[in-house]
Amino acid sequence: MNSLWLLRMQRWLRHPPSAARVKLVFGVILACLLLVGYEHFFGWPEWLTLNGGGRGHRLPRL
Repeated sequence: MNSLWLLRMQRWLRHPPSAARVKLVFGVILACLLLVGYEHFFGWPEWLTLNGGGRGHRLPRL
């Protein structure tokens, strides 16, 4: 483990984040998990898929 991580953990122990920040972080994680779950069960919407373009397809250079 890097010594910078140890210093960061020490700072968090002495000055923990506020309850609002913890709620915000958990809210963002929950939103991400909901999006992943929706995509897993219902698939990626067709209207969000780009037309054409495989792995080797590149955009034209201007």
